[in-house]
Amino acid sequence: MLVTASSHQTSLYRLTGRNLAASGEQAPVEPIAQTAKSANAQSGQYSPEQLSQIAELKARDQEVRAHEQAHLSAAGGIAVSGARFTFVTGPDGQRYATGGEVNIDVSEVAGDPEATLRKAETIRRAALAPASPSGPDQSIAAKAAAMANKARGELLNSQKQPSRNGELLDLTA
Repeated sequence: MLVTASSHQTSLYRLTGRNLAASGEQAPVEPIAQTAKSANAQSGQYSPEQLSQIAELKARDQEVRAHEQAHLSAAGGIAVSGARFTFVTGPDGQRYATGGEVNIDVSEVAGDPEATLRKAETIRRAALAPASPSGPDQSIAAKAAAMANKARGELLNSQKQPSRNGELLDLTA
């Protein structure tokens, strides 16, 4: 899964699955037709290479969907969209997901470092949710950790008592 900045808003990141084939086509989540075997496969119309390709596409489809679902589930309320997928059509005429993305809001909560801290932790969990987070997923997690550290610093500064250095105390009684 690749994580790339969305080009349409600076406060969004895309958690994007790597593509095995570049079709460029993106569509909302679509379930794959669940058939035991197609009529073509049963009648032997597919070559061994095509059968192998279909098996690879099915495995990749399941991997991509599980990866994106993990991001989406962990993102909760900060997900800006559902999972979107890039599809290719296999030799059997079925569409298989080969890449995907989930847009999440990574902006800070203005004027509320506690809320920003909670949000940063959610972003980090969402980025690292898949079983095998990619390098870019880990990069987003690191950015979320930096956002959390900044929020913690703001919280500490707001809770700090003013220093009494330089004040004179009257100790006479």
